Amino acid sequence: MSTKHEHELESELSLMEPRQYKVLLLNDDYTSMDFVVEILMNIFHKSYREAEAIMLEIHRREKGLCGIYTYEIAETKVMQVRKLAREQGYPLKATMEEA
Repeated sequence: MSTKHEHELESELSLMEPRQYKVLLLNDDYTSMDFVVEILMNIFHKSYREAEAIMLEIHRREKGLCGIYTYEIAETKVMQVRKLAREQGYPLKATMEEA
């Protein structure tokens, strides 16, 4: 039999939001701006205008926010960026950090 306390704890746990993670692209001197825009549109589903604005932010500030996701989705997007960048011969890096 569950006690009232156990039931309250289960209710609290089920209402907690999953942790969110920022996915960031980091600037480098080799990856083309066009490729960064392509990544932002294809992996992060940004419009061309949004992708261009984020790409310019990355260029100016050394990194730019691509989106905020649950851990598993953020991790997948980081791996997708790494894979596509390597296939095209670019050193583009994506990182994730808790939001």
